[in-house]
Amino acid sequence: MNATPAKNVDNTEIIGHFINNVDVADSSRCVPVTNPATGKITRQVAMASQETVESAIAAAEAAFPQWRDTPPAKRARIMFKFKQLLEEHAEEIAAAITDEHGKVLDDAMGEFGRGVEIVDYACGIPELLKGEYSRNAGPGVDSWSEFQPLGVVAGITPFNFPAMVPMWMYPMAIACGNTFVLKPSEKDPTAPMLAGRLLKAAGLPDGVFNIVNGDKEAVDTLLNDARVQAISFVGSTAIAEYIYTTGTKNGKRVQALGGAKNHAIVMPDADIDNAVSALMGAAYGSCGERCMAISVAVCVGDETANSVVKKLREQIANLKVGAGTDTANHMGPLVSKVHYDKVRAYVDLGITEGADLVADGRDLVVDGHEDGFFLGPCLFDNVSADMRIYREEIFGPVLCIVRADSQEQAMQLIDDHEYGNGTCIFTRDGEAARYFADNIKVGMVGINVPLPVPVAYHSFGGWKRSLFGDLFAYGPDSVRFYTRRKTITQRWPSGGIREKAQFSFPGRQ
Repeated sequence: MNATPAKNVDNTEIIGHFINNVDVADSSRCVPVTNPATGKITRQVAMASQETVESAIAAAEAAFPQWRDTPPAKRARIMFKFKQLLEEHAEEIAAAITDEHGKVLDDAMGEFGRGVEIVDYACGIPELLKGEYSRNAGPGVDSWSEFQPLGVVAGITPFNFPAMVPMWMYPMAIACGNTFVLKPSEKDPTAPMLAGRLLKAAGLPDGVFNIVNGDKEAVDTLLNDARVQAISFVGSTAIAEYIYTTGTKNGKRVQALGGAKNHAIVMPDADIDNAVSALMGAAYGSCGERCMAISVAVCVGDETANSVVKKLREQIANLKVGAGTDTANHMGPLVSKVHYDKVRAYVDLGITEGADLVADGRDLVVDGHEDGFFLGPCLFDNVSADMRIYREEIFGPVLCIVRADSQEQAMQLIDDHEYGNGTCIFTRDGEAARYFADNIKVGMVGINVPLPVPVAYHSFGGWKRSLFGDLFAYGPDSVRFYTRRKTITQRWPSGGIREKAQFSFPGRQ
């Protein structure tokens, strides 16, 4: 599975690119890949030049005609084999995620498993592409629709889920008959490279799946190349808007998933102990580096808020933070020093803005990992909607408590926010839960479920400035996104009858 790695002058491994089922160097420009738990550089990753990205697009374009004409059942067999190989190499891929991202191994395995579920869904592509058929739509007239692939499509993915988010895209895209170019995050590139080699081992033809590691030069090449028909993106809202605006201006189909500020409402009748346990995992799991992380808990009533804060402080005191390789730990480091400094600056800002910092993780030191990017769990109380720590996505282990007088006021806070990715409510009241689900202006809703991430056979996406585009990721929407519907109507006149020309618009016969 492992190719012989290129080496830098200091004998550091260089991760290159994967084009036409072979490793490609192009290492004229590299950036370091760091182990967040130690702060040490472990390898380098090459930044693709425009020429390298164009060669990947060319490989995908050349592979498309034959792959498009490959029967869906044969594509499915490759997906089945790919799924088998992924499961056989699960520990290796999870270890790579932990090494480069920092999340604990159990979390890495959980991410990996959710990605494999989408490969599992892609195995059903013959059923998903069946289309529709109507015989005798008119006298001797048959009509049907079918779903045809777009051609070369691309994906640009973030650091926080280096295995799962790419698998939101390429399994369904290539199962639908497209060819694919992936530009993963340069912070943790190994997991996608391992998956690419497994696709080759599963029998995927040359050029169908390609990986280019890179930065803005690679992204802009994908956005501006006319051969790329569609772009899928997950990342911050500012970049999502840029991807969407640039891609659509160039005539591409684009789905760009952006940022989030996910709220949980805690009602007075909620099971507070279970709600607090759920908030702990949703706020601090993966060090808060999830687009579905709960970063705001809106407590209805001061009594509810006081109870939630007290119990959160108790659980935070017992939360174990350390290297992700230690399975006893609940939370690992942040992904980089730059991101650590950004999140820590938000904690400083929250104090300046007047919020009450009731749990302070800024001075955490992990023995034996003093140079790692560790920030302990932070908890703010009495946060107001005018504060930046409330308005902006922090993307770290920071949970804000906002106090509200009623469910209606709590829901208004959520509806007024610019993001609409995910939300949840903790309550025992079915009427309150139903009202919340029916009326909240958010794309993914949980009822006593803190992370309402849809399963593989549903679709993932938010509302408002959390999504640019009309279609969600994976699930049924992925078939719609990665194909074009074509409708065919045919008639075979019989009996040698010569028909007269008809000049009126054809109506129902």
